[in-house]
Amino acid sequence: MEIAPPVPDPTARSVAQDRARIRYAMLGALALTAGLWLAWLAAWLLGWRLDDLGITPRQPAGLIGILTAPLAHASFAHLVSNTLPIALLTTLTLYNYPRGARLALPLIWLLSGLGVWLFARDSVHVGASGVANGLMLFLFIAGLLRRDRLAVVTALVVFFLYGGMLASVLPTEQHISFEYHLAGAIAGVISAIAFFRRDPLPPRKRYSWEDEPEDGGEGDELELPRPREVPVLWQRSAPPQGAQIIVFRQRQMPPHEHD
Repeated sequence: MEIAPPVPDPTARSVAQDRARIRYAMLGALALTAGLWLAWLAAWLLGWRLDDLGITPRQPAGLIGILTAPLAHASFAHLVSNTLPIALLTTLTLYNYPRGARLALPLIWLLSGLGVWLFARDSVHVGASGVANGLMLFLFIAGLLRRDRLAVVTALVVFFLYGGMLASVLPTEQHISFEYHLAGAIAGVISAIAFFRRDPLPPRKRYSWEDEPEDGGEGDELELPRPREVPVLWQRSAPPQGAQIIVFRQRQMPPHEHD
């Protein structure tokens, strides 16, 4: 993995760019979330049926649902349950991977719907849960593949908050489209593998100790002297001035007695 070159502390330009990146991510997530609510309100006011917007597997008329099914929801509670995950995961995706998200989000949207149309049960499948599962797996797998600090922290956060989504890919409840969740998760993994390199690695912060000179400098006083430079007492020609030398008298051993 290529390591980004060290850079100095953030400048005013880099801070302004980061703020623009945050605005871009929040506005994009707001637009997608607002689209979910506007589609639900339009369907409620105009009396649209779920059959008109959802995915009907293996039916030619159900192909339109690949585009419209994430915008349709079976109930108001269904819409509310998907709002926060979609808003948060979209924000993190657009902020961390602004270039990769331009391709990952449409691919997750289309692949999850196509997987439902090809392999799901004969029913009408609606909701943005498949897209949410795809975004969660995209952020998690991309963080494991990139391994820079921001990507890893994001991967851990989304897995801590929404790791339970992985259980929804199993057929646990009859009226929940586990096929949509499973197809979205697979699409998220494919998108992460395909697009995690599209965004450059963030610059590595430069610390003050990296600017210290390697040869000489203030750090020399902390280095230990070499063994040859350490004076030895018995090799000195004369004791240093003011030094006191204690002379130990040789101990006299008593005579040995023999039997």
